[in-house]
Amino acid sequence: MKPENYKAAIYRGVGNVEVVELPYPRCGDDDIIVRNLMAGICGSDIGAYTRGGDMHMIWKDHEFGHEMISEVVEIGKNVEGLKVGDYVFPNMGNAKRDRRRMATVGGFSEFIHIPKCEVGFSVIKVDKDIPLKSAVLLEPFVIGTRGAKGLNPGPGKTAIVFGAGIIGMSAALMFKWYGCEKVMVVDISDFRLERARSLGLLTCNPEKENLKARAIEEFGKKISFGGEACGADLYIDAVGAQAVIDQFALLAGREASLGIIGVHHEPVTINMLSLCYNNWHVNGCGNIPLETAAVEVLEMMRSGKFDLSILVSHVYRLEQINEALAKANNPGECLKVCISYV
Repeated sequence: MKPENYKAAIYRGVGNVEVVELPYPRCGDDDIIVRNLMAGICGSDIGAYTRGGDMHMIWKDHEFGHEMISEVVEIGKNVEGLKVGDYVFPNMGNAKRDRRRMATVGGFSEFIHIPKCEVGFSVIKVDKDIPLKSAVLLEPFVIGTRGAKGLNPGPGKTAIVFGAGIIGMSAALMFKWYGCEKVMVVDISDFRLERARSLGLLTCNPEKENLKARAIEEFGKKISFGGEACGADLYIDAVGAQAVIDQFALLAGREASLGIIGVHHEPVTINMLSLCYNNWHVNGCGNIPLETAAVEVLEMMRSGKFDLSILVSHVYRLEQINEALAKANNPGECLKVCISYV
């Protein structure tokens, strides 16, 4: 039986999210209705909660949330390729057919109406045998995949990832999935580094260890313009801070590649002479379509190679969303914080 109303978290402004009841949506002939099972809190959600939502396309008085795994509960008669009970990822700007709704799909609501639904565009089908705590990481793993794959990873190569948040961890694990022999994660949170080690990643806390000495110990030495460098081939900035650019310049040898997937809110500087003579390669966050990257992420998840569930450090109910957002703003104490509906 359909409910008359559903609960939805509405963004009211900095530090203020209200859970309200909204009328249950009507499913048209070309539409579907999904029930959310679990939703992750993204850095953009945290930014909206702590600093304001407009720059993150999280609009005041709107439903929000975009990292969810959902179950199909209604299907219009013209929709093909789905059945009631299927698990799907509502595909951000495509789900609502409005790119301004990228971050306001409704992950923090009990139900989502998806108009003119097209499988592979509006929604991505997700294997039901993938644990929810893994499947809910699909969207951040797409970002990590874009960054990692853009650097042409593979056997015989090694990598260093700056940042052990969910984006950095996803890039590091995809490096491993693509065959990189050694991958190190650099962060100042021992809480996060402990989880990285449990997933078979090397780690370094530069506040407690000499980063360059540790990197040379693991990856060997390279000669570079400016002196001795680390032998790692690939680097990811998953933080978005000047300190990371400085750490890359400290470590990187000739022909090193750097992918930027952390959002830089302030201008940064890099030694252009070193970049020139070392022939460093600097990439952006990649342009692989979500639908394409999701195929590889889901393949990795199906393999069971990594216990991704340990990346979900905290789970809250929808009524606790303000508490969940506050917790997610403490990176030293958490990793991925989620809202569960089941």
